[in-house]
Amino acid sequence: MKKNIGITDKWIRLIIAFSLVLWVWFDNSLSQKTQFIILAVAFISALTSFLEFCPLYLPLGISTREEKE
Repeated sequence: MKKNIGITDKWIRLIIAFSLVLWVWFDNSLSQKTQFIILAVAFISALTSFLEFCPLYLPLGISTREEKE
C-alpha cells in the first residue's frame, strides 16, 4: 500500500471528519439513518487521513503526496 495523500490533503480530511462529527452531535433534527451515513463518511475520511492512503486515488492515478528525490 503506497501512500498517496499529502499533508494538506490529510489535514483537510481531518477537518471534514471533525466537522461532520460536530454536525451530528449538535443537530438533533437528523434521523438516525442520516446520522449513521454522516458518521460513516467522517470515519472513512479520518481513516484515510491516518493511513495516508486513498483507494479512490489509485484508479485515477492521483497522488497529493510530494515525492522525495
